[in-house]
Amino acid sequence: MGNRLEGKVAIVTGGGRGIGRAESLALAAEGARVVVNDFGGTAAGTGGERGPADEVVEEIKKLGSDAVANYDNVADFAAGDRMVQQAMDSFGRLDIVINNAGILRDKMIFNMSEEEWDIVLAVHLKGHFNLSRHAAVVFRQQRSGVFVNTASESGLGNRGQGNYAAAKEGIIGLTRTLARDMGGYGVRANAIRPRAGTRLVISDEMRAAAARGGAAGMGLQALENFAKLNPPEAVAPFVVWLCTDAAENVNGRDFLVSGTTIGLYSLPEVIAKVDNPSGELWTLDRLDQEIPEKVTKGLTNQWPRKEEKPATA
Repeated sequence: MGNRLEGKVAIVTGGGRGIGRAESLALAAEGARVVVNDFGGTAAGTGGERGPADEVVEEIKKLGSDAVANYDNVADFAAGDRMVQQAMDSFGRLDIVINNAGILRDKMIFNMSEEEWDIVLAVHLKGHFNLSRHAAVVFRQQRSGVFVNTASESGLGNRGQGNYAAAKEGIIGLTRTLARDMGGYGVRANAIRPRAGTRLVISDEMRAAAARGGAAGMGLQALENFAKLNPPEAVAPFVVWLCTDAAENVNGRDFLVSGTTIGLYSLPEVIAKVDNPSGELWTLDRLDQEIPEKVTKGLTNQWPRKEEKPATA
């Protein structure tokens, strides 16, 4: 075991499987005690069992650290309070929050139900808020703490994931605001966009589609290679690094994290504009003249206008 996080206490949501499991173990390996939260449901958020969280707790204890299991659903506002209280009751403090729990309900936007939209937003975006809101009270009082939130490259736009993309990019906005709200209290917040072969990414359905050549054009061998190069365990070291003093000046940023790359995303900025110093209202005639010349010049439609075969997923 290392000692970079000796004496620290962490909560990891979705800590029983995939990236969350790897994060829980990596935090413990550096001396942190961990509240392992996992609802134990399916990738779609149904069901629920205690096994995943219990198994990771036992693994952590074998490493020589300590952990307790929590089985709450992060979509429940009160669950965030219970997790924080459990950390305080079990270990006397809280230093790190890893918001990781998530589900998938992929559908093309024209087929997506209200329930499929609501549950993904509830688990991902509201789930991040629920725990962060209650942990922020403790962090503010003690003038220290770290949030690491889990966004996604899908937030940049991904076919068939309107609910997931909206939630994940909302997490980026939440992270930047957490950084602003809490930075003055010695607390920092960052987000990762992990690229990993988890059960959410590489499901049985995904493998079957790849075997048919239909998984976003990725064949089965390419899918297997992706999983081999990007195991969930590859994400955890950088997450732990964000929790250490080495990252004390990193706040409000988001990072690509994969088995082969760590990348810092730029902050959004205006890259072309038309000014209106006169204060007069814009007119369509003026916009027709100036926008194509000064703002959208050279842009091409990066998304296909038509599909050879309409998607029905």
